[in-house]
Amino acid sequence: MFEVSELVAVSTFRSLADAQIAKGILDEVGIESMVRSDNAGGMYPALAGADLLVRGEDLEKAHEALGRRHQRPPDD
Repeated sequence: MFEVSELVAVSTFRSLADAQIAKGILDEVGIESMVRSDNAGGMYPALAGADLLVRGEDLEKAHEALGRRHQRPPDD
C-alpha cells in the first residue's frame, strides 16, 4: 500500500460511488489509486465528497486516463 505522504488527489467526486467508478477506470490502465471519504463510518452517506488519490508520479497519467473516458462517444 502507499505511504500517505506520497498521495495526491487526482479529483474530488460528489459521491463515493462516482469515485469508485473513476478508481475502476484507473485500475483498468494499471494506475494504483485509493478513495478517501469521510461519511462518519457510513452513518451519513450524504456527506459530500470523495477524493480519488494517486501517487504523485502517476498524477498526469491519471488525469489523461480519466479525461479519455469522459471524451468517449456513447456506445451504439
